[in-house]
Amino acid sequence: MATRLQGIAPTIFTQMSALAVRTGSVNLGQGFPDADGPPSVIAAAVAALEGGRNQYAPGPGVPDLRSAVARHQARHYGLELDPDTQVVITTGCTEAVAGALLGLVDPGDEVVVLEPYYDSYRAVLQMVGGVRRPVTLRAPAFRLDVDELRAAVTPRTRFVLLNSPHNPTGTVLTRAELQAVADVAIEHDLVVITDEVYEHLVYDGVEHVPIATLPGMAERTLTLSSAGKSYSFTGWKVGWATGPAELVAAVLAAKQWLTFTSGSPLQPAVALALDSEPDFPADLARDLQSRRDLLLSGLASAGLPAASVPRGAYFATTDVRHLGWSDAMEFCLALPERAGVVAIPSQVFYDDQAEGAHLVRFTFCKDRSVIESGVSRLASADLAR
Repeated sequence: MATRLQGIAPTIFTQMSALAVRTGSVNLGQGFPDADGPPSVIAAAVAALEGGRNQYAPGPGVPDLRSAVARHQARHYGLELDPDTQVVITTGCTEAVAGALLGLVDPGDEVVVLEPYYDSYRAVLQMVGGVRRPVTLRAPAFRLDVDELRAAVTPRTRFVLLNSPHNPTGTVLTRAELQAVADVAIEHDLVVITDEVYEHLVYDGVEHVPIATLPGMAERTLTLSSAGKSYSFTGWKVGWATGPAELVAAVLAAKQWLTFTSGSPLQPAVALALDSEPDFPADLARDLQSRRDLLLSGLASAGLPAASVPRGAYFATTDVRHLGWSDAMEFCLALPERAGVVAIPSQVFYDDQAEGAHLVRFTFCKDRSVIESGVSRLASADLAR
């Protein structure tokens, strides 16, 4: 194995979902919904398949989807983009992250990243030779410490890799927290790469503020997102990167050697979703909020209260140290046999192992019956070591 891949474990999501299948457990680990998105969007994909849109799409993405993404950014956030130069379509937000880091980060460049972090961040940063400068969102509140953010920046720092709404903690950065990030970025001339894949999945009246909308940030922010979470089509893997033309061009320069192009018949369907099903994400968020509350109540009844109430994304975090396990991984590997449930050990998302050692992530994007079954199993099981 190449040195660039040594020490990178297989993604935890593959491991734990395979464990769920092998043991017949309720999968409250990996964040994929049990229900599909709008039927009209599926019908559009079928029509594209049957209508001959099955060959290579243009590398940057089909024009109607790039235009729909530009309209989405303008409609929701007032961000005006040229769809020809400031939008590129990617194979999910994961490829957008990989393309951004491959296209922009040189070996030795330091990248400030909020931890816990989505595991692909660590993997791709290692592949490109970037240096992580983690800033920890500490339990139980999981808020940004501005002093830690400032202390993480050195003369070698060139980028901030941001994620809000945040996976796995469910934190939605406030306007004040984002302004602190913006102030640091402007002061030190940093580029911000922001993963906003959960942009529409926020709860309790909380507002998602794209950092690109803050003064002085549009010209230094590369924004990444996708249709997978907002429209419950996680398997379609249709995402995008938007921002200044030179940053988008860097993503495309890397993407062309990764997938070259992305799902031709799915792109017009996602364009239809963005333009013709604009209310679906808000309706989904309202439903997810109720499922979040169902999960939180069930976890508390099972002796696994959430560290905090997640205000965005798909996930709730619990601390299992009171149960006597050495760490979250040991707990999660034993959980299928103990309770017939699979969860994700959050320690794999941390450099600071002491901070994440006993944190476990559960998802609430599943059907209510699945959540009810999972928490009932947890409540009936002996979870102590």
